Amino acid sequence: MADSDGEFQGDDASDDEFGHQGTSGTQPGARGQSGQNKPRKGGRKSARAAWEDIQRSWDAVVEGADGTLAGTIEGLAEAEKRARLLKDTTPLQRGIIRHLVLVLDMSFAMQEKDMLPSRHELSMAYASEFVREYFEQNPISQLAIIAMRDGIAVRISDMSGNPADHLEKLQTWVKQESQGNPSLQNALEMCRGALFHTPSHGTREVLIVYGALMSSDPGDIHETINSLIKDRIHVSIVGLAAQVAICEELCSKTNSGDKSGYNIALHEQHFRELMLAITTPPATRAQEQSNASLLMMGFPSRTLAAGDSIHYCACHNRPTREGYACTRCGSRVCRLPAECPGCGLTLILSTHLARSYHHLFPLRNWVEVPWSEARRSRACYSCLAPFPEVPSSRAGAKGKGKEDRAAPAPVVKGLSESGRYACEVCNNHFCIDCDLFAHEVLHNCPGCQSDTRGVGNENGDRDATNGNAMEIDS
Repeated sequence: MADSDGEFQGDDASDDEFGHQGTSGTQPGARGQSGQNKPRKGGRKSARAAWEDIQRSWDAVVEGADGTLAGTIEGLAEAEKRARLLKDTTPLQRGIIRHLVLVLDMSFAMQEKDMLPSRHELSMAYASEFVREYFEQNPISQLAIIAMRDGIAVRISDMSGNPADHLEKLQTWVKQESQGNPSLQNALEMCRGALFHTPSHGTREVLIVYGALMSSDPGDIHETINSLIKDRIHVSIVGLAAQVAICEELCSKTNSGDKSGYNIALHEQHFRELMLAITTPPATRAQEQSNASLLMMGFPSRTLAAGDSIHYCACHNRPTREGYACTRCGSRVCRLPAECPGCGLTLILSTHLARSYHHLFPLRNWVEVPWSEARRSRACYSCLAPFPEVPSSRAGAKGKGKEDRAAPAPVVKGLSESGRYACEVCNNHFCIDCDLFAHEVLHNCPGCQSDTRGVGNENGDRDATNGNAMEIDS
């Protein structure tokens, strides 16, 4: 303290200098900046303290020209939406027929309330959301759910491609009290049994929601890990507490040394994002690629019972008046996709198969439009929502004018200052809501799919290598 006080007095800086240099005008902040710019008595410059680089939350909120915060709040909301779209869209070979086992921790550790209302209730709510999103993104895949409690593994639902069955079984466990110790080894062994009979053309995956810091195993878990590697089962873990060494080793060894499969949730929203990120099929590794083979599937049509007759569905043994007849044996199932209980044929709709291919050919991210190019559009090409008017100071050449140099930078990388986002193929401008809808729901560009695709593209080229468009002669 004596050295710092003496150094502060030796700078011979007045209060006016502190107020001029500091951003907030406070003495501690000005003192740090003064010590940064002036050398010490010995000729060495003082190093910046850690607290001097703190980004204060109130500095990010800037009043608009009208003196309100409405524009800033809208900008932060737009930045949050845009951040969800900034991901790698490189087309990779992925397994679109997935077999995944969801393992939920229902031990005593899930009673903690660090994530409201509690870890158990939050994980059950996100598990239901994960089931819906998983089958939305992977309609021809299958899923099973297992729970860990009292030192054993309990089967909640069997391997099935019907999301309604899984959601119905999960609802019976929502009010169950979490108790006992978790057992990773017992859960992994049950996952091996559930994935043992899966075909070789599909992926074998395990997702574990783990809230404890220990595992009560009956044997050597390293033997189980070696068995998982032999069976080509990939394990991903979302932790709700601190990092556990055996979990990191488990994910690393079953994913060819990749440690990205093990993540710790920081808060409720991060927990949800980590779970929903698993809905994207993993990239196929070189050692897993096999020769292409034909898969036999049935595409049944919806049938109605004649008159007042009632049939029983072969999948649930329930009376029904409508359903889908298997194209091979004629057995009736009530929902698709499903596996025929009579002959084992996979029954799907053509739309299910088409929806699975957007992972192989993802829609490329749209680029932000600067003010210099914003005059080409006044409304969104898709929803016709009006865009912000181009300011008069932006009408000239970009980079000229003092107002341009004083403009604040975007809050998030990739955020458009004009509120417009352009497709690099059709060059049409869209709003942030249509950008989000096109990339997360449609997986197609409305401009490229319309009759005016190619207009504005001088060379008429299509970047087919990136998998977001095909070359079509209009």
